[in-house]
Amino acid sequence: MVNEPMFYAYAYPEPKGFREHTVEPAMAYCSQELGEFLLSYDSVRTADNPDQALLAFLQSTYEAAACTGNWNWVKLERAPAGI
Repeated sequence: MVNEPMFYAYAYPEPKGFREHTVEPAMAYCSQELGEFLLSYDSVRTADNPDQALLAFLQSTYEAAACTGNWNWVKLERAPAGI
């Protein structure tokens, strides 16, 4: 059970190896009970660079799902508007 505000990320259906994938920042972890990666709000709030900490979590959990799920990155990703 989680008793504090958290950022979370999951993949459904969960690809084999997703929970074992390494994610960032170091304070993030995978809850085996929930099957989700978690990062506490307080860890982000008190980080030296909160924006970077959250971005690292979001990017690394996306990559965990994409890599273990064999997603077609070319079809999923596009250049930001204006580029």
